[in-house]
Amino acid sequence: MANWVYPLGTANDGDWDISLGTSDSALAVEGWAHTGLKVATLAAGAVVELPAAAEERIIVPLNGAFAVTVDDVEYPLAGRASVFHGPSDVLYSGTNAAVTISSPDGGRVAVATAPAKASYPTRLVTAAETPVELRGAGNCSRQVHNFGTPATLEADRFIVCEVLTPAGNWSSYPPHKHDEEKDGETQLEEIYYFETRVAGGSGAPAHADAVGYQRVYASDDRPIDVAAEVRTGDVVLVPYGWHGPAMAAPGYDMYYLNVMAGPGPVREWLISDDPHHGWVRQSWDGQAIDPRLPFGA
Repeated sequence: MANWVYPLGTANDGDWDISLGTSDSALAVEGWAHTGLKVATLAAGAVVELPAAAEERIIVPLNGAFAVTVDDVEYPLAGRASVFHGPSDVLYSGTNAAVTISSPDGGRVAVATAPAKASYPTRLVTAAETPVELRGAGNCSRQVHNFGTPATLEADRFIVCEVLTPAGNWSSYPPHKHDEEKDGETQLEEIYYFETRVAGGSGAPAHADAVGYQRVYASDDRPIDVAAEVRTGDVVLVPYGWHGPAMAAPGYDMYYLNVMAGPGPVREWLISDDPHHGWVRQSWDGQAIDPRLPFGA
């Protein structure tokens, strides 16, 4: 079975802390074709570049502010102190566009990618424009930033969003799949890029290890069995199968960036719940959203 889990430091390439599934990735992933992710940590004044390629990209500041140049036009991205400080400005580059990313004061930046043919215009989506959704209820409450979903962004192939889960809560739950084209479901690969932190007011000691967990398991005869500890900088790939929960352990908040795309004719996130656990959605009726949400500055 292919490797679907990449702890921090196992998918690096040159200036990139993570380089998976993109047009220039040195690390090949067997059976992976529709999505990619790059993450870089830039010192003050440092620059990373991506040549023009037949892929679309969206640049997401994780912490810090950035300037992004797309085909000689510069776009400032205000950024944020961390992924737990609310949405950030993001930039959609379009397809076949050279991209240069710099940071005046340093920071960490992600670039989500997908092979693409159709061309859509470069688009700056500001933090103020980003739809913030509070999904689920009770201990399944989470916060979703929908800056790269079909309702917000015109794009060719990919669907990109980020999810924040308070300490002790479960997200990506109930377990669901999107691995075949049929009524009510679209075929989409998915990338999870994680960050974790000690939750505010937890009283954690200095040596606390902010950890979460991710589960992926088979939905048909294709074998996959992932039960991974995840921390800041780790990546889990979901080529198919039921996935969830993504669990924020007590005492530790969890963030993940999701990148999805697939070969189907429609750019839409349509899912099927694991029939053993889909009933959980009805249990949210009458429950309140976790009062720790929304995360923000």
